[in-house]
Amino acid sequence: MRRPIKNKPVRRPDLVYQSEAVSRFINTVMWDGKKDVARKVVYDAMDLLKNSEGNPDALETFETAIRNVAPLMEVRSRRVGGANYQVPREVPQQRRIALAYRWLINAARNKKGKPMAQKLAEQILLAAKNEGEAIKKKEDMHRMAESNKAFAHFAW
Repeated sequence: MRRPIKNKPVRRPDLVYQSEAVSRFINTVMWDGKKDVARKVVYDAMDLLKNSEGNPDALETFETAIRNVAPLMEVRSRRVGGANYQVPREVPQQRRIALAYRWLINAARNKKGKPMAQKLAEQILLAAKNEGEAIKKKEDMHRMAESNKAFAHFAW
C-alpha cells in the first residue's frame, strides 16, 4: 500500500512580481540561508532582463525560459533480472520545474568573470530563445530517453 500524500506547504508569492515561481526560484538560488543575497541576485537579474533588447516584461521572459528548459522525459535506473536498465519515464510537473531551476542556476554558476545577476540574466535570455547550456542539458536528457525507448516496457 502506498503512503499517503503529504500536504504541501502554501508558498507565498514574492514581494515584487507577486509570483510563486519567482519565490521558489529565489529559494533555489539561495545558499547557506542567505535569502537577502539570493533575492537581490534574482531581482537584479530580472531588472537586467527588463532593460535588455526592449523586453518590457521580465516575468514573461522568465516563465518562457522555465517552460523551455523543463524536461518532459527522463531515464530512471531499474534493476530487472540482474541487469540495470535505463527506463524512460515522464517527469512529474514539480520535478520538471525543479530541474529547470537547478539547470539554469548551475549554468549561470559555471560561467566565470561576471556578477551572478548578470550571468543569471544571460542564461534566462538564452533559455527563452531555446539556446544555452540549460537547453543543451534538457536535449541530452531527451536524447537519452529516446535512445532507451526499447526498455519502456520495464516501466510498471
